[in-house]
Amino acid sequence: MDSLIFFSMGSGSSGNCYYIGTCDWGILIDAGIPVRAIKRGLRQHGLGFNNIWGVIVTHDHTDHIKSVGVLGEILHLPVYVTREMYNGINHNYRVTEKLNSAQFYKKGEHFQIKDFDIQSFPVSHDASDSVGFTISYKNKRFVIATDLGFIGKEAAEHISRANFLVIEANYDETMLKNGPYPYPLKERVRSHLGHMCNDQTAQFVAANANAELSHIFLCHLSNENNTPQIAYETVHKALTEKGIEVKLLLPLPRTAITDIFTLE
Repeated sequence: MDSLIFFSMGSGSSGNCYYIGTCDWGILIDAGIPVRAIKRGLRQHGLGFNNIWGVIVTHDHTDHIKSVGVLGEILHLPVYVTREMYNGINHNYRVTEKLNSAQFYKKGEHFQIKDFDIQSFPVSHDASDSVGFTISYKNKRFVIATDLGFIGKEAAEHISRANFLVIEANYDETMLKNGPYPYPLKERVRSHLGHMCNDQTAQFVAANANAELSHIFLCHLSNENNTPQIAYETVHKALTEKGIEVKLLLPLPRTAITDIFTLE
C-alpha cells in the first residue's frame, strides 16, 4: 500500500519523534526520544529501522535530537540537518552519540528522500537553527511547524498550503500567566523566539486554511501550561466561527504512541 500515513511517538518537551511515510517506507521527523522508544513505536505499527529512509531534524534542542547520533552513527540512517544544527548537535552534551556524518540541506532548498520532495522553511525559535518542513507526496502537502514563537512570512506561505498540518499549540495564556514557571521562563515562552500559544495557532489557521486542509494535529503541548482539551476547544472554536470543517483535529499526546492516521 502506498497511502500516506502518519503517527507520533512523542510530542512535547519530554521528546519529539514522528513518522511520515507509507506502510512500507518512511522517514522520521526529529528523534528526541530514546532509540528503544522509537523501535517500540515502529514495531507497534509493523515497521522497523529497515523501513526508515532518513531522519530530518527541525532544530538542535535536546528534545528533538537526543537519539540522532545513534540513528546516524550506529544504525547508519541518513540524518538531514543544516550545518548550524550539525554544530549545535555536536556541542550538546545531552546527545547520547555525536553525529560525525550528516546529509546537509539549506533552508528553502528542495531535497529528495525516496518519493518525498522536501522543502524546509525558517521558523523563529531560540536554537542554533530552526526550520519547519513541507513534505510533498503525490500532489499532497504535509507541513510541520513546531517550536516557533510566531509565524513569519515564509512559514505562513507553507502552512497556508498544507493538506495535512502538524502545528504547535504549546500553551494557554491564562495557564502560563498563573502557572509555576518563573517570570524569565514565562517571558521566554511567550517571546518571538519561544512558542506558539493556542490562540495564536487558532487564529492563524482559521484565517489562512485552504479549502483542501483536512487534518490538523496540534503538537508540542506544554504539560504545565496547557491541556489537550483546552488546545482542542480553542482551535475548534476559531475554525467553527469561520465555517471551516476538517476531517480531523487532534492534540497529539506528549509521550504515548498514537494510532496510525491515513492521510487522504
